[in-house]
Amino acid sequence: MLFRKPKIKEMLLLRSASKRVVSLTGTSTKQWGAANVLLQHRSAFLPPLTTSSIHTFTCRPPPTTPHFQTSDFHKTARCALHSSTSPSSSTTTLPSSGRTLSSSPASHAFLNGILHEEEEAGLLQPSNHRHRHRHRPPHNNQDDPNPTPDFNNAEAAFQSKSTVELSRALLSFGLCQIPPLVRHSESLLKLTRALAGDTMTDALLKNTLFGHFCAGEDETLIQPTITKLQEAGIGSILDFAAEDDGEQHNHTNKEQDTAKHTTKIEVAPMGTTHAVKVRVYDYDSEAKCDRHVETFQKCIEDVANLQADGYAAMKVTALVNPILLERMSRAIVEAQNLFAKFDQDQDGFISKEEFERGLHLYFKDEDLQFKERMEQMVCPNKQSVDYITWSMSLAPHDLPQITAGCRENGPLCMTAPTEEEVELIERMYERGHILAKTASEHGTRLLVDAEQARFQPAIDNLVLDLQRTYNATHTTDIPIIYNTYQCYLKDAGDRLKTDVERSERHNYHFGAKLVRGAYMESERALAAAKGDPSPIHDTLQDTHDCYNDSVKFLLKHSKTSNKTTEVMCATHNQETIELAIEAMNEIGIDRKAQTICFAQLFGMMDNLTYKLGHTGFRAYKYVPYGPVKMVMPYLLRRANENSAIAGGAPKELEMITNELKRRLQSKLQFLN
Repeated sequence: MLFRKPKIKEMLLLRSASKRVVSLTGTSTKQWGAANVLLQHRSAFLPPLTTSSIHTFTCRPPPTTPHFQTSDFHKTARCALHSSTSPSSSTTTLPSSGRTLSSSPASHAFLNGILHEEEEAGLLQPSNHRHRHRHRPPHNNQDDPNPTPDFNNAEAAFQSKSTVELSRALLSFGLCQIPPLVRHSESLLKLTRALAGDTMTDALLKNTLFGHFCAGEDETLIQPTITKLQEAGIGSILDFAAEDDGEQHNHTNKEQDTAKHTTKIEVAPMGTTHAVKVRVYDYDSEAKCDRHVETFQKCIEDVANLQADGYAAMKVTALVNPILLERMSRAIVEAQNLFAKFDQDQDGFISKEEFERGLHLYFKDEDLQFKERMEQMVCPNKQSVDYITWSMSLAPHDLPQITAGCRENGPLCMTAPTEEEVELIERMYERGHILAKTASEHGTRLLVDAEQARFQPAIDNLVLDLQRTYNATHTTDIPIIYNTYQCYLKDAGDRLKTDVERSERHNYHFGAKLVRGAYMESERALAAAKGDPSPIHDTLQDTHDCYNDSVKFLLKHSKTSNKTTEVMCATHNQETIELAIEAMNEIGIDRKAQTICFAQLFGMMDNLTYKLGHTGFRAYKYVPYGPVKMVMPYLLRRANENSAIAGGAPKELEMITNELKRRLQSKLQFLN
């Protein structure tokens, strides 16, 4: 060939509004000759100057070569080659810009030489590598059963929005772009209420953030929004936005209002035998939690009345004292750690010998009755037991009787719930079963939201209990209960696979909602304060990989399992949706199948949701509602924690601005 294995080390496309220059570094004289071919056509190769048009490919250099990156020259060149009808074509139209490139067989040979030989030599990652740029043009193959929608069509995305609604959206996203305002939003809201009063503050919020991101205050007021979404082919996931992180239990003083409903639980610290007041649960919320159950039940019933195969959402922190939920989570983690202590060879199984050795090391030998109870709970077949069987055999209410036989007051003893706590935990389970039964009777899928990592083990334990009952293959053909997996957590992938294996062993259908996560800042801050490693992935790409790999894993599992597997991709990431559609085509899953659906928050990323709905995919909006005073902390937390609001707003602003301009120009033309 004319150009064998080009050795261009680095090619950077330096762009500016006034001048576009191609610069080569580390090149030889012969390589400058290759560059001249590119320079002759530089204006045709370069698409219009936009931030989203910059594409970067990571290369894999030989061991002796420093790491480098090739420019988007490779991608533009590939588009030019593949859009041509034949190597002898005199012109090539670039799909990204519509520009025409005059070319010859020689230039085609040059481009092919660079693209294909670098791929074969291992220098350039193949064009179908999973880490492609997120703003690549949609790839549509006529043979694909699921075409990728054009997500950049602002007119189609906002066709159901009035100009007043778009103006309010422009204002809301503009506010989200002011960092000090977002950072201090909760304090500013409290100050505004103190100065202006609740009535004026609520009126202001209803015309800005609340009005844009929430559907209304109650079931009646959200009806027009639900109907409007249905007309656009979009379903609704109703979410009564009651959320509690436990802070108000630590900082508020409501003695007069809560005296009748207060339960006090005293916890003894390690090394003591008598109760010392370490933390007192001023828990007045039993009645409040029961009211939340009624609200969630009404939400489930509303979903069933509004649409078939609908979804409702619930938060476990609305069903129990969050501080108690955190203690329950620590107890569950210590029960998991006990498995690791028994599994001395760390092979993932506890043999009969290891079980007896662990009992001798950590528990009193003289209590034979206790030993028999332990064997019946975690090793009933007198054989080896793995972690899944172990975790399914131990419940939080079992821990008090287990820790009663401990040789010393270790971490497990300290986290074991007291009798009073066990009663409150049982009430949480009762509330969960009431909601799950209501959902099962109405055929409505119930999404259990993920929350902070310190609550998640207890939430997972409750969800597992509900799934075994209401997703059982002998009672339903679909998963009624979905768990939520936050893919920014380092353990999310392993937990997902473990839970899928549980569903296979215990014969129940599996439902999962995948999110990236909404508590990143607070999770890292809490871990740092405790001196613990951060539970969040170290890089954003690790989170992307975890999410995309989880989607593909579940789609593949749905084709091999004899049980029903369903996944909701709750994401604002356009590339993730495009990759999911590619996986659907690869695995053979139709866009209308119940296996997969897509969801975005109400008031955000309408270009994704509406185009998915128009194209026939199962698309949903996550619709929060509730009293303004209750919902605003939820929204402000998202504004602080969720990069989808703070970081994704520029694209939203651009699309909304363009659509408002288009409408204005259209009206001016009509008037003229």
